[in-house]
This record gives sequence, structure tokens and C-alpha cells, in this order.
Amino acid sequence: MSSEEQNLLDEEWELISRYKRSGDLEALGRLYKKYMHLVYGVCLKYFKNKEDSQDAVMQIFEKIVVNLPKSDVKNFKSWLFVVTKNHCLMQLRSSGHKLKRNQQDITEPSVENGLILHHSNEEDNLETDLSKLERCIEKLNTEQKKCVQLFYLEKRTYIEIKEITNYELKKVKSYIQNGKRNLKLCMSN
Repeated sequence: MSSEEQNLLDEEWELISRYKRSGDLEALGRLYKKYMHLVYGVCLKYFKNKEDSQDAVMQIFEKIVVNLPKSDVKNFKSWLFVVTKNHCLMQLRSSGHKLKRNQQDITEPSVENGLILHHSNEEDNLETDLSKLERCIEKLNTEQKKCVQLFYLEKRTYIEIKEITNYELKKVKSYIQNGKRNLKLCMSN
């Protein structure tokens, strides 16, 4: 292992440790952001559409917020790959989709060290999508943006958001719902 690879692993370990110790979502967010394009690629491979894949990227972040403190993670990339794959499979099963697993969908040569290899145009599209998502979040009105960030990124409950923002509970739910819908609309344009 090169010293550069070791430094990356050490940095990841530090971010994981900080999150486990203090619940620092910024540390977890920095770590997740490094692999978000890989998560999206795996989701796209399973769901075959951008909208479901984008939703899954947010849902998987929510899942690791809860599961990482309970897990003994030796290799974050591999662990995240397994979490992502399991999430996709569970979503497909629960929504009544029938999985069509053949050699073309999931092949061993396409998986290396727990990572899906991407073609350069797919990576360009992913970077474009992630940039677009950031721009779309910025376009939300203040209330929607605040509620969406608190709910999805900080994993706050409706009640906690109500207390933080002083918005009525119905308004909190509405802002989250409308914010999510507006993000989907913005991303599809």
C-alpha cells in the first residue's frame, strides 16, 4: 500500500471516528461526498433511472447516519458498497419489482475492490448531476431548503425541526414534501 493510499485510509478513519464520537454530520458528509458518485452509479445500475437513483443516494446517506455508529467498519468503500447494494435490492423487492439478474447486469469483472467501474461519460454525467443537485437545493425557498437540510442531512424529526424553526408541524411536513418535489422537478429539467 502506498503512503498516499494509507493517508486516505487514515483520513477516512479519522472522519468515521469523529462521527462516531460526536455525531458530527459534517465529518460524515465529507466522507460520503467522496463516494457519492459511486453510490449513484450502483443505484443507477439497479434502478435503471435517474430519479430513483437520486432518491436512493439521499436514503442511503440517511441509512449510514444511523448504521455507521453500530458498525465495525474496516474499509468504508467496501462497507458502503454493500450497504448500497442491499438498499437497492430491498427497494426493488419491496416495490414489487422482479429482479432480472443476468451476467450483463452484475458481473464480477465490473466489480473491483467493491467499486463499480464507470465509463468516463458516465462520470461526467454524474458530476453534472451532482452539480445540478447542489444548484437545485440552492433554488429552494428558504423554508423548504432549511427543512430539507434538517430532515435529510441532519436526520432531524418533524418535531425537532418544528422546535428549531418555529414553523407549525403541518408547515414542516409541507416544506419537506414540496422541497423534495421541487428538487425532483428541477433535476428533471
